[in-house]
Amino acid sequence: MNDFTHLDKQGNVSMVDVSAKPIQQREAVARGEIHVQPDTIKKIQSNEIAKGNVLATARLAGIMAAKKTGDLIPLCHPLAISHCEVNFEVVADRIIITATSRIAAQTGVEMEALTAVSIAALTIYDMCKAVDKTMRIENIHLVSKTKK
Repeated sequence: MNDFTHLDKQGNVSMVDVSAKPIQQREAVARGEIHVQPDTIKKIQSNEIAKGNVLATARLAGIMAAKKTGDLIPLCHPLAISHCEVNFEVVADRIIITATSRIAAQTGVEMEALTAVSIAALTIYDMCKAVDKTMRIENIHLVSKTKK
């Protein structure tokens, strides 16, 4: 059980102690996609979705979620991230979501980037569910994490 850093010697769940780790510049990039009908893409691009500007709202939701990751995931450290950006690549039948998060800290920000992608995708789903019943969120994954 020693391979699992969130378990103590008795096998109980515990928060990892990062107090002895050095503060470093850290960055994480995550990506995912939401598949939608081509007609839904057209409606998003022409701002015809009744709930408003889908991508602007999803971007804001993703950034807000990244800032709250420590509140959402039980053993995740609450981090005051220094930067988060959420970008979209719109193609014929899907929207590819990429989130980048940065911090100077003792622990990484991959959970923040993954949370940003997830919540951005869920926001797109929520805003478009009335016009597209076939949407599916897929392939949310960590692309990279670095420290300097």
